Amino acid sequence: MNPHLCLQVKAFVVQDIPLYHNLVMKHIPGADPELVLLNHYYEELDRIALSHMTRSEINELLGELGFYKKAKPEDEVPEEFQFSPAKDSPFKDEPAYKPATSQLATENASSEPNAQTKHTDL
Repeated sequence: MNPHLCLQVKAFVVQDIPLYHNLVMKHIPGADPELVLLNHYYEELDRIALSHMTRSEINELLGELGFYKKAKPEDEVPEEFQFSPAKDSPFKDEPAYKPATSQLATENASSEPNAQTKHTDL
């Protein structure tokens, strides 16, 4: 990899990745840097090599792909960008999922010993 581009990618990793919502860095020693695009079910959709790109080209690519970039890492992400770069949640037509632990806490909190519980997750 070109040493100048290597520094560009490192600068992107250190300074820019923390600004992007739903973008996670996974360091793999010895591997060339690449962007791996996943769907909501963590299935791989595409891989894009980054080693030949400058920092500004990587940022431009992420913008084109629809990733939301915050001004500061600690900034809140607006509701409409929570699932970015996806256009919508794949779960919008399904009832909200309740984790089993919160469901158990609700069931155990009942004051009636014979309280009936509906298991909608089965």
